[in-house]
Amino acid sequence: MTSTPRQFYWKGLHVPFIAPWEGEKSRSSTIVLRRGRGGEGIGYADELSTVDRRKGVLWIRYGAVRGTGSPNLAGVHPLRQRQAMYHMLCQVCGRSTFDRRSDERHLFLVRDVDGRPIGEGERTTTPPVCEPCAGESVRDCPHLRKGHTASLVGYAQSWGVAGIVYDPHTLTPILSDSKDGFTEVRYDNPLIRWTLAAREVVTLNRCTTVDLESLAAQKVAA
Repeated sequence: MTSTPRQFYWKGLHVPFIAPWEGEKSRSSTIVLRRGRGGEGIGYADELSTVDRRKGVLWIRYGAVRGTGSPNLAGVHPLRQRQAMYHMLCQVCGRSTFDRRSDERHLFLVRDVDGRPIGEGERTTTPPVCEPCAGESVRDCPHLRKGHTASLVGYAQSWGVAGIVYDPHTLTPILSDSKDGFTEVRYDNPLIRWTLAAREVVTLNRCTTVDLESLAAQKVAA
């Protein structure tokens, strides 16, 4: 992704790149049983393999018209989240985080009331953030103000997806007790064929815990 995404503001707040807008709705589609080279799994009745799947996994259909209506600042747009993870884009401004640091590490910022450090190999559905947007997020996001932890990550490894798993016999959704209702499924897990993906999941490797204020001060000093 080479172009700079358009920046949107709502009531004085910077709208995150991955936030969904009122005009972007989940599109209902009929789930059916499909048989392929890898075996049985779910699919759409009117499926377009080049659009509806990534790495062989079926993804939720969602409108993509940023700036239409009002934003859901606490929500996550499935396809932009996937794009941000795949290309290591800042979840707030949508720009690449590859060229933001000379050491080519990526800053990850997650909510944690206790300030627990991000563990080596920890899984996340939260895309990276550039340093200016990290400070902005901690200032403006009420959840992050309650507690957060940040880490510079050397490598984000693709792990799997988070989504809705369907029962192979009844094709009905299997309820999850997670906060967002999604189940995390690894790419090599047979259940992946029965999962309707809504988030890309990565593992964070070569992690170094950092303090955002110290990081900003180093930037100014440099």
